[in-house]
Amino acid sequence: MKYFFLYLMSAFFIFAGITHFTKPKMFVGIIPKFLPYPLEIVHISGVCEILFAILLAIPVTRHIGAWLLILLLIAVFPANVQMAITFYKEQNPYLWIAILRLPLQFVLIWWAWLYTKM
Repeated sequence: MKYFFLYLMSAFFIFAGITHFTKPKMFVGIIPKFLPYPLEIVHISGVCEILFAILLAIPVTRHIGAWLLILLLIAVFPANVQMAITFYKEQNPYLWIAILRLPLQFVLIWWAWLYTKM
C-alpha cells in the first residue's frame, strides 16, 4: 500500500507540473506581486514539480526527490498565501479552497517526508 501512495504522490506532482504549462495564467495570478518574472517562476516551478516527482518515483533517487519536493512545497507556500489574500479581496466564491490549501501544504510536506526514509 505504501507504494500505491508513493506513486500517487508522484503522479499528482507530475500532473500539477504539467498544469503549469497548460494553464499558466492560473498560477501567474497567485505569484506574490513582489517577485519578478511571474511566468518564468511558474514554468520553473512546473519543471521542478515534474523532475522532483520523477526522482521520487525512482528508488535510487527517492530520498533526494522527497527532500526536493519538501523544499519546493515550502518555497511555493507564499503563492498559496497570496491566493488566499487575493480571493478574499476579490470576494471570490472559491476562497474556501484557497484557505483549505494552506494546511494542505503541511500535509503534503508530511507526505513527502515519509519517503525521505525509503
